[in-house]
Amino acid sequence: MARKKPQGNTKPAVNKPNQKRLSNAERSAYFARREAAKVLRTVLQGDARRRAVGSIKSLVYSPSVRNKKATYALVCQTLKYLPIIKDVFDIANVLSSKWKRQEELMYIILYDILFGQEALLAGDAEKILLQRKDVLQAALAKLLVRKKVKHVSDLMTSYKISDLPKPRYARVNTLKMDVESALLEFKKQYEVSQDAMVPDLLIFPPRTDLHDHPLVKSGSVFLQGKASSMVAVALGPKPGWEVIDACAAPGNKTVHLAALMKGKGKIIACELNKERVKRLKDTVKLAGATNVKVKHDDFLNMSSEDPAYSKVQAILLDPSCSGSGTVVDRLDHLLPSYTADSSDVNRLEKLAAFQKKALEHALSFPTVERIVYSTCSINQVENEDVINSVLPLASSYGFELTTVFPQWPRRGHPVFDGSQHLLRTDLIEDKEGFFIALFVRKGASTPAKHSRDVENTLRAIQRRKKRRTNSFFLFKTFGLFLQS
Repeated sequence: MARKKPQGNTKPAVNKPNQKRLSNAERSAYFARREAAKVLRTVLQGDARRRAVGSIKSLVYSPSVRNKKATYALVCQTLKYLPIIKDVFDIANVLSSKWKRQEELMYIILYDILFGQEALLAGDAEKILLQRKDVLQAALAKLLVRKKVKHVSDLMTSYKISDLPKPRYARVNTLKMDVESALLEFKKQYEVSQDAMVPDLLIFPPRTDLHDHPLVKSGSVFLQGKASSMVAVALGPKPGWEVIDACAAPGNKTVHLAALMKGKGKIIACELNKERVKRLKDTVKLAGATNVKVKHDDFLNMSSEDPAYSKVQAILLDPSCSGSGTVVDRLDHLLPSYTADSSDVNRLEKLAAFQKKALEHALSFPTVERIVYSTCSINQVENEDVINSVLPLASSYGFELTTVFPQWPRRGHPVFDGSQHLLRTDLIEDKEGFFIALFVRKGASTPAKHSRDVENTLRAIQRRKKRRTNSFFLFKTFGLFLQS
């Protein structure tokens, strides 16, 4: 007779019978550690593959995470102490194979035991490590001796979180709300102003927390940096155009394009990574960008000769890059890869090779009038060198570099003739490092020409309306004359 398999208890150990009822603080901390472990696993796996699903902030502030503030703090602090935590576990050797399979949760619990809130620890995993607390603390003491330091802070000198004061930017999603209404709503609670260069961008004081604001949660406003918001504006797509966003996830630039196009036309948002496709779809849905079609494919597989893309007029290419310009904002400086190989020449060369190939492919689309190439990198090899390498090909297709935001003071490094057309933002001056280049096909309408065309069209419409009005009054007067 077969034995009946005991059923596992899927509820937290804290809810078992005959156990003390948890306080709200203990319950909140318990679930925050589990949510933080999920985020940490995604972050570390993406970092190991050098292809993140999203930034730490975007993952934590996704709708699926309930206790956002506590989860965010746990992820950041655990990452900050991760080198020490790993060394302590190696020295102590206290984890069974079962718990090694949940290593991210164990990392977070050990952070709380050694550096955090031990008083709020509850749960089976927490109990396992608390029973071995003496061994773990002895391992930390051995680590200090091994490193020839007296305090934990001495171990952390190369892992300190930078605290550069940076304004909080938020972009109004004009598919759902106008800028004036957003300003009026935010002014009820915050100090806020409108950006001079990107009209739908709002500026708040540093560290303003808007993640739980109703306008952000509803998709009426997106938390997006200034440099990132400048990319779609630089492309300047017109309503009714067909546009390709070549490397679209997580989708902030994609939905910005949709807003600039007033929801008209078509945007093909291409993304190769399956997990990032889901994130992209969520962003598109939240924004209400109905003119976006998400395509789960490699942009390089999209043939420029395919009739399906014969009407594409603009391409936004924001390819995978080192992310060196946003390490503080994205908290990438906490990740293992940043300390391990942030200056890895081979990695940068591989990235640049891919970036060049993707840009060359974008240039090959026969009906495209405008192409923006952007990175969140400060490295010349990913920026000016990539642009310089494709200039002969671009010229053969009829493209030329055009100045992006002429009023912006920081331009490309002067390493080739024409670099003055390129735009850079600075890590120190602007608190983030971005690079933007705009290619325009000769004969295509420039933004200035497009504005003049729009103005001329409006004047023509007004003239026609005036003629119709005058004709109506003449006809009415003539009719009255006949009746008399």
